[in-house]
Amino acid sequence: MTSTDPRPAAPVGLIAMVAAIIAFSLSTPIVKWAGVTGVVLAFWRMWLSVGTWWITLAIMRRRSRGRDGSIDWPSLQTWKLVAPAGLLFGMNISLLFTAVTRTSIAHLEFIATLTPLAVVPAGALIFGEKPNWSALRFGIISIVGVAMVLFFGPASGTATLGGDLIVLVVLCSWTGYLIATKRARAAGVDTVTFMACMMPTGLITTVPMALLIAGGGVVTDMTSRGWFIVVVLAVLTGMVAHGCIAFAQQHLPIATITVMQVAQPALAVLFAFVILGEQVRTLQVAGMALVILGLVLFTRRASAPH
Repeated sequence: MTSTDPRPAAPVGLIAMVAAIIAFSLSTPIVKWAGVTGVVLAFWRMWLSVGTWWITLAIMRRRSRGRDGSIDWPSLQTWKLVAPAGLLFGMNISLLFTAVTRTSIAHLEFIATLTPLAVVPAGALIFGEKPNWSALRFGIISIVGVAMVLFFGPASGTATLGGDLIVLVVLCSWTGYLIATKRARAAGVDTVTFMACMMPTGLITTVPMALLIAGGGVVTDMTSRGWFIVVVLAVLTGMVAHGCIAFAQQHLPIATITVMQVAQPALAVLFAFVILGEQVRTLQVAGMALVILGLVLFTRRASAPH
């Protein structure tokens, strides 16, 4: 994966990335704080996100009417291109929100940080990318760090083996989503059209998973706090975070974006402490530092010329 992006880090891009990282870091603690079955939040968050992205697409289409770069409604071919990403995203968000209520934020966030170690080999296998394979050795540092986070937590914590196993499936589904997204974007699907098609197709997996995990009665039995969190999540992550990352991609090198996102799990653990009172032990903090160090070294080496 040779770095060919010469752009400097523009301040406006850095601000956008900071906003996106804070938004994503807040999402898992507030899901847990909602006190609602996680998959139910995912269910309603997806429905609200469908509405917001289609309103966005309609507004952009109206504004572009009559211009050379006018935006059309998604074609059948576009739906076919985006469908795999949508199905995987619906599965991912349903399992992620379920895992949030069954394990600690520290476990969830730092298991999920291993995604780059899966994405790089997958990119080489599927897209023929040529990463700097020597970077994978730094993944060992992150794996050791994750092991410390998992095994040195407080005995009275909220982490469970079942929840941790769900997070592993979340990691796999997110890896698949990233690969499917790259296929669609490489075929020329723009960001807003992609999101507008991805969210409805995501419901194809989110709806049955919500009914299976929570049951029909639970899906419609929401507290006022739950509805508030659904709206916050739809705006915070469904629009702001994704929008800021899409904006930052126009102003920052991809390596800068990737390295900055390494801070996300540590911030999520901090927010979990402030919002939920979740405790972490000293050895876990040391493990978190190893995870971040390993991922920074991995990202820099993977994107360096070789």
